Amino acid sequence: AGARRVVATLWAIDDRTTADVMKRFYEGMLLRGERPAAALKAAQIATWRTRGWDAPYYWASFTLQGEWW
Repeated sequence: AGARRVVATLWAIDDRTTADVMKRFYEGMLLRGERPAAALKAAQIATWRTRGWDAPYYWASFTLQGEWW
């Protein structure tokens, strides 16, 4: 109700992976001043580069809905 954007997943994801992606996402936005879409992309790439979490199952499900800038 009133949210300008929402990050959601297209399928159920492991809780540890979700926590890691969201931590990276919010660090990008809040600490580095990245726009939401850029912060999510950077978080996904960082997860993709993490050994053991490189399969698309872990990072490709996250999507940004609403205002992406």
